[in-house]
Amino acid sequence: MTASPLPEALPTTWLPRSVWSQALRDGRRTLIGWSVGTALVGAMYSSFYPQIGGSMGDLTRSLPDGLKQAFNMEDLGSAAGYLGSTPFGVVIPLLALFHGAATGARAIAGDEESGRLDLLLAHPVGRVRLVLQRYAALVTGSGTIALAVLLMMLAIREPADLGTVSPAEFTAQCLGLALLSAFFGALAVCIGCFAGRRGLVFGTTAAVGVVSYALNSFGPQIGLGWTRHLSAFHYYLGGEPLKHGFQWADDGTMAAACLVLVGLGAWAFRRRDIGL
Repeated sequence: MTASPLPEALPTTWLPRSVWSQALRDGRRTLIGWSVGTALVGAMYSSFYPQIGGSMGDLTRSLPDGLKQAFNMEDLGSAAGYLGSTPFGVVIPLLALFHGAATGARAIAGDEESGRLDLLLAHPVGRVRLVLQRYAALVTGSGTIALAVLLMMLAIREPADLGTVSPAEFTAQCLGLALLSAFFGALAVCIGCFAGRRGLVFGTTAAVGVVSYALNSFGPQIGLGWTRHLSAFHYYLGGEPLKHGFQWADDGTMAAACLVLVGLGAWAFRRRDIGL
């Protein structure tokens, strides 16, 4: 009588030596799409400045001061003012928000919902390590997108008549962009560590992002100026990096908020019963 064979183990080649590198490898096509798409959108809107920058500056002089402040339209006649209002004020940061929300929702909650998390944690990959390295991959992706935008802005800087904005000021704004995406990614990761449902995580993070934008734009107009300090968009754009360069206090606040959110998420995920 022969003993029945033991179940065959999973191939050891599947075991990720680095959760960070595995996450980047798995999401490389998506990241390339985000990077190229965001850079091209930024270039498209920025290239409109020579045609509409001056005329928009004349037009906005007739608008109410509150409306101009809400949409950062007080200085559309200058390159920095135009870029801070439309490309870097609305379009690019919203893309960064949705990148952070989508990637953060997939980091933990996506795998838990699909059942892949059970397989991953069956290997010697601790929960805290998983959260931290998945988030590190998200931060790498956010930095890659911001770098793509920066390179595109530098490439069109002279042709699009944006020479009054220095390379250092573009770099400062793109650093804020990377931190903005990383912040909403940290929020999504944190919520995912508590909830474990990808759709809920993405929807909640996106909703918080929209409310955050509204607080920064419209809070002061209704006598709630203090609400700006609760908004990630205030720390991203409030110091006007395109005019004044690096805003280290704002950047540090965003980075600290990311660390707190990811730390809270890792703490919750380590203690939560996920059926393993």
